[in-house]
Amino acid sequence: MHPDSEASLERLNRQISFLLEIDKLKTIFRRTYLLNADRCENTAEHSWHLAIMAILLAEYSNEPIDLAHVVKMVLIHDLVEIDAGDTYLYDPVGAVDKVERERAAADRLFALLPPDQEKEFRAMWDEFEARVTPESRFSAALDRFMPQLHNYHTEGRTWKEHNITADRVLERNTSIAEGSVQLWEWAQALLNDAVAKGFLAVKPLPK
Repeated sequence: MHPDSEASLERLNRQISFLLEIDKLKTIFRRTYLLNADRCENTAEHSWHLAIMAILLAEYSNEPIDLAHVVKMVLIHDLVEIDAGDTYLYDPVGAVDKVERERAAADRLFALLPPDQEKEFRAMWDEFEARVTPESRFSAALDRFMPQLHNYHTEGRTWKEHNITADRVLERNTSIAEGSVQLWEWAQALLNDAVAKGFLAVKPLPK
C-alpha cells in the first residue's frame, strides 16, 4: 500500500470510529420534556434543535457572528455528555465536579479524531465554555433559552417536578442577555407569563 493511501485509511478509520462513538449521545437523556411526547429529550435531539435555532435566530445576536461557526459549536459542545452525563442546571451537587468530568470527557472523545480535527473540535468546545467570543456567547444564550421554551409549553413540567422557583430560573438564565438582549427580554416575558398561569412557582412548594 502506498504510504499516502495508508495514512488516508488511518484518518478515515479514526473519523468513522468517532462517528460511531458519538452515536451514544442519543442515549443521554436530559430533564427537558418533548413538547408532544411523554418522555424527555436526549442530548442529540437537543443539539439538533439548537443548530436549527441558531440558523433561524442569528439576527438576534448582540454582535455580528459567523453563523457556520455557531452551528458547529452547538453541535459539538454537548458531546462530552457521552462520558460526563447531563448535569441539570439547578443541581448544586452535580455542579461541584461538572468542569472536571466534562474536561476529562473532552480529552478522551476528541482524541479519537485525527490530530487536526481533534484540535479544531477541542478549540470549539473550549471556546463555548469560555464565553469570550460573540459566537460562544450567542451559542450559550440559545442553550439556556431553549429549555425555557420547552418548560413553558409543557406547562412547567420540569420546573414542577424539581420544585424550581422563578427566582432560581431568573438567576441561572440572566446570562442569555450576554448573547442576545432580545432573546432575554422574550424569556423574561415568558417566565412572567408562566408565573401568572401557575406553570412556575414563586416560592418552593411544600414537600
